[in-house]
Amino acid sequence: MGSVLKIEKLTHYFGGLRAVYDFNLDLPPHALWGLIGPNGAGKTTIFNLVTGIYNPTEGSINFLEHPITGKKPYQIVHMGIARTFQNLRIFNSLSVLDNIRIARHYTTQSSKHTHTRDENYTKQFSRTSLFDSLFRTSRYNLVEEQIKEEAYELLKIFKLEACMYDTAKNLPYGMLRKLEIARALATHPSLLLLDEPAAGMNPAEVGNLMELIHFIRDKFNLTILLIEHHMKVVMGICEYIKVIDFGETIAEGSPKEVANNPKVIEAYLGKGE
Repeated sequence: MGSVLKIEKLTHYFGGLRAVYDFNLDLPPHALWGLIGPNGAGKTTIFNLVTGIYNPTEGSINFLEHPITGKKPYQIVHMGIARTFQNLRIFNSLSVLDNIRIARHYTTQSSKHTHTRDENYTKQFSRTSLFDSLFRTSRYNLVEEQIKEEAYELLKIFKLEACMYDTAKNLPYGMLRKLEIARALATHPSLLLLDEPAAGMNPAEVGNLMELIHFIRDKFNLTILLIEHHMKVVMGICEYIKVIDFGETIAEGSPKEVANNPKVIEAYLGKGE
């Protein structure tokens, strides 16, 4: 297999403001890479371009060797890319379990955009028709039970099963962060984009999160691209790091190489007199 995600000469402007300029990325299978930079550097904009929230001004994005530039967010999800957000996007009024079930339902629906998925994935669930849903047929009940079982297994991985029937808005912030990752996994992605998953977590939760990211990468055979300001997380789990500032790549390499790069130090700490 070639690149999971290949980005070439990606550039984006908001009016006259340049947010991303000439950004390139060649993300190999099963990688766990980091994307870092000061606030406003353009990191989340890159995620928004990859996931179809914005259309790039210039450049191309390919996922599993299929062009996705200009596709809609729902098409990109069906192709196998999932993400979390800086600001939580949880269904607050629903239960923890239903947050997972909704995500799983979304990608069991028929879609012409699933050509990048594994064959076993597309055959795993029977699809239900409107008739099945209205009349609660045996096929509907079977699919519902399969989805519930899979959701429960995900909640167990994230140690959220004890609160599966609780309303999501009543969970502590750190648990909501984990719920959002679990919900992203429910779509069966090949590529997982994590946008500041450690934000708002205490030190114990951060340590647990680092172990969890490694675990889900291996268990689900994921490729992961991570945005994070928490340097312990980035330096502790990422194999390779790209650093951007004012929308441009200023450094890349191993955690050690990046940590000792003068341009990175200047971007974060400023230039000495």
